[in-house]
Amino acid sequence: MGRKAGLSDEKLLAVCGGNLSILTDTERLVVDLADAMVATPANISDELYGRLRAQFPEEQLMELSAQIAFENFRARLNRVFDVGSDELYKPALSSNP
Repeated sequence: MGRKAGLSDEKLLAVCGGNLSILTDTERLVVDLADAMVATPANISDELYGRLRAQFPEEQLMELSAQIAFENFRARLNRVFDVGSDELYKPALSSNP
């Protein structure tokens, strides 16, 4: 899905590894939102909401939040049935640094 959205394998691996320095400010903001939404309990601070509203119109923020919520729902449902990775994602990293 990340590739379809235009993310490079380097960026996808950076998110998995927790080193977000390769991401743009907007991409890091989206990761901040996802992290806040999947925490238990979920809490979107006024500060984070303010940064999000400065970056995204309300309609985009609603769509983004709904997609994050749906992916979180699927991940939690998969845990009930011990569904693991299908191993379809294989990084296609280039040899150029």
